[in-house]
Amino acid sequence: MSNNDWMNNPALKDIDRSKLEMFMALADQSSGKSPKELLPFLLASASRTKSQGKGFAPEEVDLIIEVMKQGKPKEEVQNIEKLRNMMKMMR
Repeated sequence: MSNNDWMNNPALKDIDRSKLEMFMALADQSSGKSPKELLPFLLASASRTKSQGKGFAPEEVDLIIEVMKQGKPKEEVQNIEKLRNMMKMMR
């Protein structure tokens, strides 16, 4: 899958497009951050999205992440899993 092709996956059809775009922006902004930098970034992002009334249900996050992992190299999947685990700590 190319960069944004995952957003067109049929499994995501019930998730609002603006949420998918917001998730993609979050993933792009977090790229390259160390775990030490990532946690404060995710906490701030979660607070900002919650204040905008655009939070994600846990099921939405899990589904989006599973779709994003498809076809990715092992190292990238590991990074996605780190992000997922950090997000679970914030729930």
